[in-house]
Order: sequence, then C-alpha cells, then structure tokens
Amino acid sequence: MRLFIDSANLDEIRKAAEYGIVDGVTTNPSLIAKEGHDPYDQIRAICGVIDGDISAEVVSTETGAMVAEGRDLARIHDNIVVKIPLIRNGIKAVKTLAGEGIRTNVTLCFSPMQALLAAKAGAYLVSPFMGRLDDIALDGCDLIREIVAVYENYGYATQVLAASARGPLHVKEAALAGAHVATLPYKVFDRLFDHPLTDIGLEKFLADYRKTLEQASAA
Repeated sequence: MRLFIDSANLDEIRKAAEYGIVDGVTTNPSLIAKEGHDPYDQIRAICGVIDGDISAEVVSTETGAMVAEGRDLARIHDNIVVKIPLIRNGIKAVKTLAGEGIRTNVTLCFSPMQALLAAKAGAYLVSPFMGRLDDIALDGCDLIREIVAVYENYGYATQVLAASARGPLHVKEAALAGAHVATLPYKVFDRLFDHPLTDIGLEKFLADYRKTLEQASAA
C-alpha cells in the first residue's frame, strides 16, 4: 500500500519525505488556503519536495471549467493528479481529461456506485472518505472493501485511495481492506511509528548494554 501525506504544508511534507517511504501528497482547496500562498506556486513547491503523485484539486463545478482548470494544473508538473469532485459534471470532466492522458483523482466518494462511475470514466484514483463516514456512525472500512471488490470483479484499473484517516486504526483497516493507497495527515503518519512495547524494549536493551559495560570496566 502506498502512503501519501494529506497536507499542503511544506515543513510537514519535508519532514515526512526524510523517511524515504512517502509515495505522494494529496491537497485540497482548504489545505492550500491555510498556507496563504498562491495555490499554483504552493503546488509547484510541493512537487519539488516529493517525487510522486501530487493531487491538486479544481475549484470549478461546471464541466468545461473543470476541464480547463485540470489542464492548467496538469501543466504544473508531470506528477500532478487532478482532483475532481464526484458530481455529474465532475464525471464528465474526468472522462474528457482521461481521454487526453491526464490522470485524475475523483474525490468525495461515499458509495460503491459512485466509485463505479469514477472507474468507468477512467479515473486513475478514487478517494472514499473513511473518517467522514465513521463520523456519522457508518463503517468507512466497509466502503473500502466494497469498492475494492467491485473493481476486482470487473478488472478496473482505478486505484482505491483511502482518505480522511483519523488515526493509525484507519490506516490498518484500509490496508487490510485492500486499499491501494492511504493518505493521512502528518500527525497520523507520525503516530504509525509508536508502540509502548517498542519503547520499553529499547529502553531495556540499552540499560542491559550499559550494565554490561559497567561490569566490564569494573573488572
């Protein structure tokens, strides 16, 4: 499973990139707006940090405008994947952009049938939002499993990107459900490293080693 960072903050993205295991970045208009810079400049800067898929979202809702905006975003860098909302006009835009060889990430997916439409339109990625479903007492992991099953049934090449991860448990569930990608905020990514038994075990190993050195010095 590929891991993406869901952020537009260059400091966070650089810290994540230092591990050498991050495969890409997802952004959205809200994340871009928080950084206070020209959106295209910020996206271009992100492309200079991570050599992988960088999702950049359109802000138009009419088909023609989404297509034009998608073309502009794709020109920023070869790694750009154009994010398109899963609405009627969005599916039309995905079909057009896919026909031009422009990769798309269809976002705000909340049902297997929506995901089916995205795949039929030629989407490169589809982004079901696990966390937002959990927020309203539905099982976001079930949605991932169902979409993966639909795609496997019919051989669709569209990859499932588990989005809206609230914590490490969501990442584990997405991996077990067969998601091709998980995107997560930096704070969630950082928590994947943590386990109390790792800390306790390392502390004991180092304490035993120091004790051995002290005994050797005393002898």
